[in-house]
Amino acid sequence: MALIVQKYGGSSVADADRIKAVRDRIKRTVDAGNQVVVIVSAMGKTTDGLIALAQSVSTNHTPTLIEIAAKEREMDLLLATGEQVTIALLSMALQEVGQPAIAMNGSQVRVVTEPNHTRARILYVEPDQIKAALALGKVVVIAGFQGVAIDPATGLPSTEITTLGRGGSDTSAVAIAAAIEADICEIYTDVPGILTTDPRIVPKAQMLTEITCDEMLELASLGAKVLHPRSVEIARNFGVKMCVRSSWLDDAGTVITSPRIGTGNLKSLEVNRFVETVSIDYDQVKIALLQIPDRPGIASQLFKSLAAQGINVDLIIQAVQETEGVNDIAFTIPQNQLLLAEVVTRGLEIGASLVTVDSNVAKISIIGVGMIGRPGVAAQMFTSLAEAGINIQMISTSEIKISCVIAATDGESAIAAIQTAFNVPVRSHQACEITSENSSDISPVRGVALDRNRARIAVQQVPDRPGMAAKILEQLVEQNISLDMIVQSQSDRDVNEIAFTVAIADLAKAETALKEYAKVLGYGEVSCDGDISKVSIVGANMIHQSGIAARMFSALADANINIEMIATSEIKVSCVVRDHQAEQALKVIHQEFNLSGDHAIEVPSALKK
Repeated sequence: MALIVQKYGGSSVADADRIKAVRDRIKRTVDAGNQVVVIVSAMGKTTDGLIALAQSVSTNHTPTLIEIAAKEREMDLLLATGEQVTIALLSMALQEVGQPAIAMNGSQVRVVTEPNHTRARILYVEPDQIKAALALGKVVVIAGFQGVAIDPATGLPSTEITTLGRGGSDTSAVAIAAAIEADICEIYTDVPGILTTDPRIVPKAQMLTEITCDEMLELASLGAKVLHPRSVEIARNFGVKMCVRSSWLDDAGTVITSPRIGTGNLKSLEVNRFVETVSIDYDQVKIALLQIPDRPGIASQLFKSLAAQGINVDLIIQAVQETEGVNDIAFTIPQNQLLLAEVVTRGLEIGASLVTVDSNVAKISIIGVGMIGRPGVAAQMFTSLAEAGINIQMISTSEIKISCVIAATDGESAIAAIQTAFNVPVRSHQACEITSENSSDISPVRGVALDRNRARIAVQQVPDRPGMAAKILEQLVEQNISLDMIVQSQSDRDVNEIAFTVAIADLAKAETALKEYAKVLGYGEVSCDGDISKVSIVGANMIHQSGIAARMFSALADANINIEMIATSEIKVSCVVRDHQAEQALKVIHQEFNLSGDHAIEVPSALKK
């Protein structure tokens, strides 16, 4: 007998017929001798409809931060009703066919969360009621996406309803699987597994039979909607076996390999130690091209030329510039390739006003799970460096790594400061790799993701001195705003630009918070852009091949798509492009890396709408 957690998304329970189909699958699983716990989302587009209702009764004036906080509490009460409809209907459907079942919402199960509305994180799940119902032969049907806030004064669960943020049902499912020590957590959706990209955009997207947790974290955080990144974080921390399968087919799906690396404290499911280690790399040289024309093909020309000479580029940064029509691009390479890279770079005729080279740099990184979704982690890193008097020259982020370029002479002080801040060891880090027998045949790029739910904020004229990045991020930490792509540009002046992407829903709050503190902190204009999208490539084996980023940039250039921001990590390259070119960007990149399969993937929920 296996203990199985099954999660069904909104498209899988969109109407009565689909609920009955889910019921039949659950019944077959129970009849095979298994115990089953089911987590469900709201039906179809219910959540979107509730949000629209809230907007229809809200005023149009620009709210204060206090008004925003008050509205968020009421939104949680409203949105939590969506899942409660589904659990009641599914439980009744199971009972109709003779299968004992019981429906429970988040507060009844006691999914206990932090006291933050609209994006609460799970502290712990009380498993006793679930286990008691299972012992009676019942299927336990639980509302995903919701919980009950802990009371900071007493340390006990309160009566305040919280929600986990969009996609939070995945998080609920894996957290419950960890709490009850389930044998497997199956995520049922409208595609047959994890695909190389969105089949609604590229119908011949290819299905992966296996994917590493690091790759899945990056793809999930980049907007690949099959899994919520927080669910993968929990699986990685607690070693929860996961499988993504189709609600409509009996195919095997995609297995996500999740070696247990976290602290495993079931009383802090989503607030485990996010930083596992710190590493430093002194084998770095920074090259920057300043004031180059902002037009399609510039990044392609630069990095194709470097790749043609076998030069391995590590970090690549292109940030938002205050001056329109130009950009700065900075990148790092190994020390032993400096002479060749400098010859190539200075020989290019791409209109750079200046090429700078700095061989006295090091890259210091913190590595962990889900750090970038928690602005407090990056802020803590930047603060620890500032307190040690260390200036940050470049910043680049991914879901599992935050890297800063600093002066090499500050290396030892930086390591000591970060070790003190996070209480972590120093060791080198290698991302999880595909290790199957046929790994040599696996493409270095495993997936292409498109995130259209992002807005960009650029903070300009930031004084180039220790502590500024930390202070800016602290304003967002106080508002519980999660950042995505964080980029600090290279500059030949005494000021920098820091740009980052946030969820579109957080744009107004982030802009308000940053503008309120502009005069206090001494930075310049805060500019916002909601008309952007982020397209990214991900692959655990990318690190072993040079020229991968150059191929991506060239594919975009050939399609006359301009790149407005670039950020890279060991297993990911991300570019910000105009939103109206987003789908085209995804298609040309997917084609460039030959990721298509031999047949179209049918998405039933999309076809029936």
